[in-house]
Amino acid sequence: MYIYNSASRKKEEFIPHTEGKVAMYTCGPTVYHYAHIGNLRSYIMEDVLEKYLRFLGYDVKRVMNITDVGHLTSDGDTGDDKMLKGARREHKTVMEIAKFYTDAFFDDCQKLNIKTPDVVEPATHCISEFIKVISSLIEKGYAYEAGGNIYFDTSKLEKYYIFNDFAEEDLEVGVREGVEEDTNKRNKADFVLWFTKSKFDDQELKWDSPWGVGYPGWHIECSCISMKHLGEYLDIHCGGIDNQFPHHTNEIAQSEAYLGHPWCRYWFHIHHLNTDSGKMSKSSGEFLTVSLLESKGYDPLVYRFFCLQSHYRKNLVFSYDNLDNAAGAYQKLVAKVACVLDGKGGNVDKAKYDELIKGFRDALDGDINTAQAITAVYDVLKSDADNATKYKLIEDMDYVLSVGLIAAAEKSVKSKENAASDIPDEINELVKQRAEARKAKDFAKADEIRAKITEKGWIVEETRQGTVIRKA
Repeated sequence: MYIYNSASRKKEEFIPHTEGKVAMYTCGPTVYHYAHIGNLRSYIMEDVLEKYLRFLGYDVKRVMNITDVGHLTSDGDTGDDKMLKGARREHKTVMEIAKFYTDAFFDDCQKLNIKTPDVVEPATHCISEFIKVISSLIEKGYAYEAGGNIYFDTSKLEKYYIFNDFAEEDLEVGVREGVEEDTNKRNKADFVLWFTKSKFDDQELKWDSPWGVGYPGWHIECSCISMKHLGEYLDIHCGGIDNQFPHHTNEIAQSEAYLGHPWCRYWFHIHHLNTDSGKMSKSSGEFLTVSLLESKGYDPLVYRFFCLQSHYRKNLVFSYDNLDNAAGAYQKLVAKVACVLDGKGGNVDKAKYDELIKGFRDALDGDINTAQAITAVYDVLKSDADNATKYKLIEDMDYVLSVGLIAAAEKSVKSKENAASDIPDEINELVKQRAEARKAKDFAKADEIRAKITEKGWIVEETRQGTVIRKA
């Protein structure tokens, strides 16, 4: 299996630190508002990666944080805490906001068939771990106190910029409206590990620390939560492409300074979901959520299918036209799957299974190419394999893709059966006679029977999925 490692900027064979086991970390949501569907694209692709690793037989332990403190409205350690901003907006406490939007996030994940990670840890549960690591960084000379805050000293590192080779002068703070230079920093790239009350007196969540009453910075939480549950060596770290800098860059800096050795082997970054007007965000344009899509009649799994039709390292443009196209393709695929449902529980042709699963594995072994993996699903349905083998292949493939193909096919068949039971026997008999006339190529008689059906208040149509009978 090969994946693109953002740190080396090339595809590499995936070899975990411990044979057969995978330590996987996902940057979780900042729970101050609903997740928009751009956020959720990242979690969908990470979910496919995790499930494919499990499909291959790895023992995966996946950990995710919940940011309920410390994430400021600017990644440059300026502005309000996002959680405090959400609490003010809704006139609730920070913890009330955190609980509500954490629950909403996992509700969305459930609708999208995103598996809950093995460990989910809110930042507010790990204050002692943050203090321990920050104290050690100070002792080792990697952190300093200035203006009441604790900063990480990036000048102590041989290499700070991991994902992009920035020139130092390119990151100078510009003189423009809304940007304030933090004069406490020794170096422009230094970042806050711990804020004290001198920074934000109105911060709701505060804890005692060796440096005064305050709260942690955003970046320290992921390092500490990962090390707490996954140990000193992390195999793969996931997140959106916009987290590369500064968040993931800072995670590497503080983690490796604390541990004294390389920390994470592979970095898996998912690119943006854009609209026609640019990057999707909570503050611009229509706030696109799973609930909004549902209110417009879309199955959330159609959105997941839409995401899987594109590679995770390409920006994906969302529009309702594009989603409609995905919905149409999804329904046609479900109809094809419905034709193999009678193979459930049958004897599988192992040689045929191995032959057809190869295309699926080749797609995902080649840097999680979900679009090609979907093509492999179509190849199975078009193949000459028996229905028992096709059913097993679809079942296993959809464990990874998780677009609910078998469940949707079963629901479709049941719906048609229920609809058929409501059709009068007289109409069913006429439809049968029409089918026999068509088979005998007596199209004049077939048209005559269709007219009789119409007179009785019913419509009969021929579709790619077969004959459809419905009330006029």
